[in-house]
Amino acid sequence: MAASATAARPLAGASVRLPLSARRQPVRVALLPRAPPALQSLSLGRPAQAQPSARGRSVRCLAALNPEMRATLDKVVGSNKVVLFMKGTKDFPQCGFSHTVVQILRSLDVPFETLDVLANEALRQGLKEYSSWPTFPQLYIDGEFFGGCDITVEAYKSGELQETLEKAMCS
Repeated sequence: MAASATAARPLAGASVRLPLSARRQPVRVALLPRAPPALQSLSLGRPAQAQPSARGRSVRCLAALNPEMRATLDKVVGSNKVVLFMKGTKDFPQCGFSHTVVQILRSLDVPFETLDVLANEALRQGLKEYSSWPTFPQLYIDGEFFGGCDITVEAYKSGELQETLEKAMCS
């Protein structure tokens, strides 16, 4: 029996060097396509730096809130009692601030919808203008912008968030 155990594990504890051709090569995966060269210099959300060119023009951000985006946001915010625009999803938040607001809403057992702003650059930029709020997450209750993470935490601690949510659920 002891002999068969040794035969089954002849290399146990031994160090074997693999030839270079047998070693696993790193795999490179492109998650997102590269932006065209004309767009690589754009800095969305910040004033663009003037790029040297023959005409000396500066580049401006083109991702402003357009009427179609405003109508879509109005519809989303108006058709749900509680909406959280966040980085990631409620099951897999991609930032600590978004995670905090999700945990607060879950602790209050409130049904809420989430939209991932990381999945859509136009949505992320449009929301900043729509709410006049530059950061995420953004919480909307009963069609109105409530606040970001800090405001939500303070309102939760004071009981204001619970009152606002109760009113929204009853309306």
